[in-house]
Amino acid sequence: MTSRRRVLVVTNMYPTPQYPAFGTFVAEQVEALRRRGLEMDVLFINPRESKWNYARGPLWLRRRLASNSYDLIHAHYVFCGLIAATQRRLPVVLTHHGIEVLAGWTAPLSRLASRLAQATIVTSPAMAQRLPGKPVVIPCGIDLELFRPMPQEEARRALGLPKEPKLVLFAGEPRPEKRLELAQAGVEALRARWPGPVELVIAAGQPHARIPLYMNACDVLVLVSDYEGSPMVIKEAMACGLPIVSTDVGDVAQVMGDTPGCYICRQDVEDIAEKLTMALAFGRRTDGRRRVEHLSLDAVAERIHAVYEETLRRHG
Repeated sequence: MTSRRRVLVVTNMYPTPQYPAFGTFVAEQVEALRRRGLEMDVLFINPRESKWNYARGPLWLRRRLASNSYDLIHAHYVFCGLIAATQRRLPVVLTHHGIEVLAGWTAPLSRLASRLAQATIVTSPAMAQRLPGKPVVIPCGIDLELFRPMPQEEARRALGLPKEPKLVLFAGEPRPEKRLELAQAGVEALRARWPGPVELVIAAGQPHARIPLYMNACDVLVLVSDYEGSPMVIKEAMACGLPIVSTDVGDVAQVMGDTPGCYICRQDVEDIAEKLTMALAFGRRTDGRRRVEHLSLDAVAERIHAVYEETLRRHG
């Protein structure tokens, strides 16, 4: 493979000082591709600064292309895919990450963006079934150096969490589809079943580097979303050996497989409470890390690099 390709990443998610956890998986992917010798530039279309930035995106893209030479554009998410498609000189690889493909008014736009791109990557097989052509399934990679097991007492001390209660972790932004209220109700029902104290810990808006502390401090992760693509918190929890209770969304069932201590639940309060009880009764860390080692950042970057090369070969 040619090692000095120059790629422009167009994304609407990327970490900032104000939002350090915003799009960390995109930033990690960019860094892993740089380690492979690719030159990676980033055009960040920041919707949290202003939704009008999407309208400004095509102009910003033209300016960037006028002053720099690239081999390929890698767009993340539907709107950036459409922005990338406003130019036709360079091939576009488009990655869809989740809910935008699966539900709502963005689903047809996602199909349009995929038709306009020269290659499409999705993070789960369920997403591939919703899109035209032959999307390549490549989940986002895990930073296995950052997400690793550590002593629970040490992690709780670092976060100032109490020693005694069982801790259920909700990790991520509490957007409507994440169903935080359902997780809270499940934990409330759990308290009626579990003989000791139980607390729900919500890790939202935290720097990405602190999330492993939460995963090692807590006893089980709960995820009860309506929709997901390939949720990073599941893979990261597996890497830390944290038991999991999750709805069957995205690729969760495939990632967890038959891992002891990990359970699929329904979006039903009593079923969530029952599965949380089982996870707490499991009483130890899982062997999940062994099961996700193939999803390291570098392994995933190798697969994405291969998509770049195949796209460039077909583009001529």
